Amino acid sequence: MCGNNMSVPLLTEAVTVSGSERETAVVIFLHGLGDTGHGWADTMSAIRLPYIKYICPHAPRIPVTLNMKMVMPSWFDLMGLSPESPEDEPGIKKASENLKAIIDHEIKNGIPANRIIIGGFSQGGALSLYTALTSQHKLAGVLALSCWLPLHKTFPQAASNTANKDIAILQCHGEMDPMIPVQIGALTSEKLKSIVNPQRVIFKTYPGMMHSSCPQEMAAVREFIEKQLPRI
Repeated sequence: MCGNNMSVPLLTEAVTVSGSERETAVVIFLHGLGDTGHGWADTMSAIRLPYIKYICPHAPRIPVTLNMKMVMPSWFDLMGLSPESPEDEPGIKKASENLKAIIDHEIKNGIPANRIIIGGFSQGGALSLYTALTSQHKLAGVLALSCWLPLHKTFPQAASNTANKDIAILQCHGEMDPMIPVQIGALTSEKLKSIVNPQRVIFKTYPGMMHSSCPQEMAAVREFIEKQLPRI
């Protein structure tokens, strides 16, 4: 069954790493601020499982307040990186709807929601967390790398209708991250445990890692994907 990508803006340009055999699961992975889907598509290719399709969309280019209104790829506007910074609530919600449109597209094309993992790095991970916690589709899991929970003050109420109270979340963070300090990762982890089943939230930190990824982290990501999306 072939869906029409034209009705899903983020899919028209997305980098897709296809499976080498029949695809029975999907990982949708979102890059960070100022980046594109290409780098993460390469990273996913290096750890890919043959029955999984990996979709790495590109964020739209918008002015970003945090970077003096420079136009760059960004899922939503950022005013600051502290938990108390004002947030772009309309932009976050719109971006979340665009991500949900990709999920809907994959479901229409025959991949059940419980065979879909969403995730991302930094701002992309933040958007993935928000989307999973407000989604009515029961997803397989979330990969939250070096990120935070947007609109955290609206939770747990914002998750009251979610189907993902028992979702598996792998959160990874560098202990030397100068952009999103590891303490924000730890606070995010505690917040997540108050929203979903706390036993399903895994928080791993990596000594010496900055705002980036490392081979040990990617090994943990692959293991998580394989556990939540086993071969069928």
